[in-house]
Amino acid sequence: MKLNKLFEFFVQQGIRKDPRGIEGVKRLLDEKKADCEKLSKEEKEFFDVETLSNPYPDSRILNGSGSEEISSIIVGVDMETPELLLAHALRSSGKKIDLVLTHHPEGKAYATFYNVMGVQADILHKEGVPLAAAESYTNSRMEEVSRKVLPQNHTRAVDAAKALNLPYMSAHTVADNQVADFLQAAFDSKKPRYVKDVIKMLKEFPEYRESAKIGAGPTLLLGKNENRAGKIFVDMTGGTEGAKELIEKLADAGVDTMVCMHMSDDHYKEAQKNRLNVVIAGHISSDNLGLNLLLDSAEKEFGKLDVIEVSGFRRFRRI
Repeated sequence: MKLNKLFEFFVQQGIRKDPRGIEGVKRLLDEKKADCEKLSKEEKEFFDVETLSNPYPDSRILNGSGSEEISSIIVGVDMETPELLLAHALRSSGKKIDLVLTHHPEGKAYATFYNVMGVQADILHKEGVPLAAAESYTNSRMEEVSRKVLPQNHTRAVDAAKALNLPYMSAHTVADNQVADFLQAAFDSKKPRYVKDVIKMLKEFPEYRESAKIGAGPTLLLGKNENRAGKIFVDMTGGTEGAKELIEKLADAGVDTMVCMHMSDDHYKEAQKNRLNVVIAGHISSDNLGLNLLLDSAEKEFGKLDVIEVSGFRRFRRI
């Protein structure tokens, strides 16, 4: 398939699993279009036109015209300059590589990724957190993350891809939406009784089972194995960690167990203070799950892809 068709498909898959629902995302895109129409000619020069159709600024075609034919992809969780050089070396030795796919964003996708964090307010509101509090704390956290991202060398990896003539694409929130939806649905369906059952369930999935073999598997961070799991909240999408103050709001809303990719010390202390059970499913393994679900959907749509696994990625097919 063409690169732009694959990318558009990934975006649609992200929307299909978006916690805000398809109609919620459509409403946001309509509002973005209305805002764009009000801009002056000078302001439109700097407007990110892609956001009119793509609600995930951290998922983009970073290099390429979009017309490239794609059948072989080198995939990794972090595909930066070293991995791009690896792709170039493999291609120079005769390996067919049509696209470099990174999960974590680079270039403009990294410079603006904090804009996806707005979805966190909707996720928390669905769990019972008052909308005003969810939006207020989320907006403050977005500003904090934007300040941290601002001074970074955003285009370093993209510049390497251009110099090496490698088509390059990021799939961040479009993949994270898959894993959040998949795990939440699994826990809601099976309703594990104890925290140890949550961990056991995770290890039934090949991505987490594989990570456990190298010592990076699902881990109980807070609570006891014998604690009842109660209401489980899967925190797996929204760009990066949200505001730590919202952990108390989640506890007040009745959440008993959080299942996360990772958790900072500040968030850990808040969860500890609020007596929550916390299971760390695993960062790279969760990213693997999201990418695998996304690639499964792509293969159902377009046919089998030749996938080269690097930078922490392992391909597990469910089709």
